[in-house]
Amino acid sequence: METPPDHAYPDHWEADVVLRDGGTARIRPITAADAERLVSFYEQVSDESKYFRFFAPYPHLSDRDVHRFTHHDYVDRVGLAVTVGGEFIATVRYDRIDERGLPATAPADEAEVAFLVQDAHQGRGVASALLEHIAAVARERGIRRFAADVLPANNKMIKVFRDAGYTQKRSFEDGSVRLTLDLEPTAESLAVQRGREQRAEARSVQRLLTPGSVAVVGTGRVPGGVGRTVLRNLLEAGFNGRAYAVNHAFAEDLRELDGVPAFRSVAAIGHPVDLAVLAVPAPQVPEAVEDCGRHGVRGLVVLSAGYAESGAEGLERQRELVKQARSYGMRVIGPSAFGIINTSEAVRLNASLAPEPPDRGRIGLFTQSGAIGIALLSGLYRRGAGLSSFISAGNRADVSGNDILQYWYEDPDTDVALLYLESIGNPRKFTRLARRTAALKPVVVVKGARHSGSAPPGHAVPVTRIPDATVSALLRQAGVIRVDTVTELVDAGLLLASQPLPAGPRVAILGNSESLGLLTYDACLTEGLRPSRPRDLTTAATPEDFRAALVLALSDPAFDAVVVTAIPHVGETGTADPANGGALGTALREAAASAPGKPVTVVHVEIGGLTEALTAVGGGARGPAASAPGTTATAPPPPPAAAPPAAPASSGRIPAYPAAERAVRALAEAVRYAQWRRQSAEPGKVPESLDDTIDESAAAALIERLLGDTPDPHGVPLGAADTRELLGLYGIPVRPTLPAPGPDDAVAAAKRLGYPVVLKTTAPHLRHRSDLGGVRLDLADEAQLRLAHRELTETFGGPVELRPVVQAMAPRGVDTVVRAAIDAAAGAVLSFGLAGAPSELLGDIAHRLVPATDRDVAEQIRSIRSAPLLFGWRGSTPVDTSALEELLQRVSRLVDEHPEIVSVTLEPVVVATRGLTVLGANVRLAPPPARDDLGPRRLPSY
Repeated sequence: METPPDHAYPDHWEADVVLRDGGTARIRPITAADAERLVSFYEQVSDESKYFRFFAPYPHLSDRDVHRFTHHDYVDRVGLAVTVGGEFIATVRYDRIDERGLPATAPADEAEVAFLVQDAHQGRGVASALLEHIAAVARERGIRRFAADVLPANNKMIKVFRDAGYTQKRSFEDGSVRLTLDLEPTAESLAVQRGREQRAEARSVQRLLTPGSVAVVGTGRVPGGVGRTVLRNLLEAGFNGRAYAVNHAFAEDLRELDGVPAFRSVAAIGHPVDLAVLAVPAPQVPEAVEDCGRHGVRGLVVLSAGYAESGAEGLERQRELVKQARSYGMRVIGPSAFGIINTSEAVRLNASLAPEPPDRGRIGLFTQSGAIGIALLSGLYRRGAGLSSFISAGNRADVSGNDILQYWYEDPDTDVALLYLESIGNPRKFTRLARRTAALKPVVVVKGARHSGSAPPGHAVPVTRIPDATVSALLRQAGVIRVDTVTELVDAGLLLASQPLPAGPRVAILGNSESLGLLTYDACLTEGLRPSRPRDLTTAATPEDFRAALVLALSDPAFDAVVVTAIPHVGETGTADPANGGALGTALREAAASAPGKPVTVVHVEIGGLTEALTAVGGGARGPAASAPGTTATAPPPPPAAAPPAAPASSGRIPAYPAAERAVRALAEAVRYAQWRRQSAEPGKVPESLDDTIDESAAAALIERLLGDTPDPHGVPLGAADTRELLGLYGIPVRPTLPAPGPDDAVAAAKRLGYPVVLKTTAPHLRHRSDLGGVRLDLADEAQLRLAHRELTETFGGPVELRPVVQAMAPRGVDTVVRAAIDAAAGAVLSFGLAGAPSELLGDIAHRLVPATDRDVAEQIRSIRSAPLLFGWRGSTPVDTSALEELLQRVSRLVDEHPEIVSVTLEPVVVATRGLTVLGANVRLAPPPARDDLGPRRLPSY
């Protein structure tokens, strides 16, 4: 947090939070204008809670108390309040004290803290959220410890402190418990915070998807229109709760519409309403939100358009919508949403505009586009796939893909998560949540607006500066299956939801078309799979022939998956058998049931009835849980620790594809994901062996000195000497260079460094361009050096323009480049590639999030397409990749431990057969960007 001037109102402390039960509340500093709110709040607190707060009966606050509790300097005396509907439901206060417990000012670093929560809101996690925020405020103001006196009977408050995860001490003094908390965040406190965040955000989504009652606000008086359509879909889905039609234009004597009670306002309903679907024009939304908020509605789906997608005025209207809804504890899906669906038999909710509601299934679908949502629902419907839940977030002004991942993570009805995203508001959080979810169930993402350089018009979110290729690499590092199109999204989802994960890349291919088999074989090779030669059953093959061949392939331990290819069966009459599709589908499902541990996919060309037969409900379970990746009997099992936890079982459906490339691509994604799951079960480590050669404290002191007291917010590049000193503190030596403006200077430099030497220009247009002659290597003596200097200056210009330097010759090897950069949204990113054309022209660069583990950097080096050049390509000598891995780990630690380092470039790094040499380095320092993932929980505010 930034520190404002003393006594100024710190508006950056204001935050919306999600509480344990899924409702929202606002935390803000208490001001002198809050006197009446404070008195009203205190009057609603029970005598017992007052006693616990003041250690004595304290029925009323005096005027002096009210003044004291509402007047703060926001430095030594701070008070925060939690509000719902503009009224206080809880307060917290700290007062800075000295070692004797008396009021003090800085540099005293301890404060007494006290909480008070209204009884009606106890148990909602209010105090825990307040503790996170008041602790962050205290750290900002230089306070390092909290002290609290708590009565032994106040078990709830003791538990709040005990469960926070901070280092603490406890003692008994004068009949009370004295608790002292060290406010420095710990791994435990961060884990506690994120665990609470997950449960609260998941619960907030659950409240939206499992309402007991729904009011459609804006239901039309005549058939047609958005509101009336949603009400019709809600009723046709068989919603198990109560439904209400609401429209302020209804006639006063109207009591019923489409068989449900009709009212002119939510207030008139007279019964609790859990969810309101708003289908009114944007100018009428504030009135509808107020009506809902005042009468306890728990969540909103806003279908109305005319918000951020329409310009600046709409953006401000969107912000006011979210602010108003959250002030009443409501979360918002939308605006410009398409709706939500929950197919659970206990709910049967279709509060959407979907013309073809999906069947019940195991796929969760989230989309930020209504049009894409329609296409995805239609595609899944046609191919016999069912959904567990569907959320179309529209402008995702509040509820986002992060919230949905929190819900799906623990949702027993969802086995596969599919997301269509046009923007990622918090990439750092998204990758964290996706990694955790992907460890249990597949997460498949297609990203729109990849190359526009900005978010879509309706998405008022921070824009990340990192390229899409980098985003893709980071998602894959987190276990996310990144696909390019919505068609691929459906293809991958169908396979992952209906088939077990493959134990490896070995694929059997069988079918009645040699040509289709060869296409499948080629597609497998293209995707990096290991296919066998296709088995041709000939065009005369019957369903029984397919069944027998599939049983044989599935029982063969040499295969991890099977692709069946089929064209229409032509009988003796020369015509296709119209009944063959159903019979073939039944035969294949029977065969697949004989070996439920291996995935099966089908590629067919115009076989009527086959897809329906393959996707008919029934059959044995063949989902990811039927055989956890790597634990089937069809392949040598890996060590037990590498097996990921099983996912819920799915139906015995077999996915069918109209093209070999689509089926194989989906299978290849499943193979790569299964491999990631096996590896993530035993994650890599950040080696401690480097500690002896790293001086973190000295580096921190150097960075502080280089930045100065008033650092340039845009950053400052370090000079060569400072760069070498800083990198040297992390065990990264940089070979020095000496200026050589004239031939005599070059000779003098060579004598200092020792022959052989390199003469090169540092002019920007020639830097690292040995192909243009800007670098002269292996100069063994003075004569060669003088000749090279003359040729360089005669060819390219004078010393002032060329800025030539001399450097000792490094051992021959492969030139590489290592970079690290800080993106405010995504965090620190470590990049690696081969120097020159591979990285600059072809974009052959691998990226990993920092901190990178030993496994991360090993995979990073091997993941670039030009990696064979490091490992002895065409008979060359392999280079020292172990030294390269160590260098990447050192750079990773450097930027992770010092966020002031906003960019590092090491180029070239020459990797020889033994060891490596860093020939060039650049470092840029700047004030560290804010880390919203380390602060207290808060909802984003766009």
